[in-house]
Amino acid sequence: MYLAQLYDIYGPLLTEKQQRCLEMHLLEDFSMSEIGESLKVSRQAVYDILHRSEQIMAEYEAKLGLARRMARQRHELKEIYDRLAGLQADGLQQIGEILHKLEPYTGSDAAQEELI
Repeated sequence: MYLAQLYDIYGPLLTEKQQRCLEMHLLEDFSMSEIGESLKVSRQAVYDILHRSEQIMAEYEAKLGLARRMARQRHELKEIYDRLAGLQADGLQQIGEILHKLEPYTGSDAAQEELI
């Protein structure tokens, strides 16, 4: 699942062969032998391509942190959603807290720095 998420984010930065290999492995559930037959390379070459692609994407993630940031934003948005759903029952007491949570996504410079 994590590899698929990295591929969604960093896949376009890989070579066409790496992309195709990962697509066949992750999305089409091909075995390494099947990928090798399709790409006319050995099973070992497929393994090397997959392994190297994973390393490359992990390096991008270590430097850029886009998957980590997306996960954090998803978590924060889930909290906001849950609080808004709770407002229906609890009244309007939590509005200030919700607005504070939404601030980083409004585009102000100080709020944007919090996202990084």
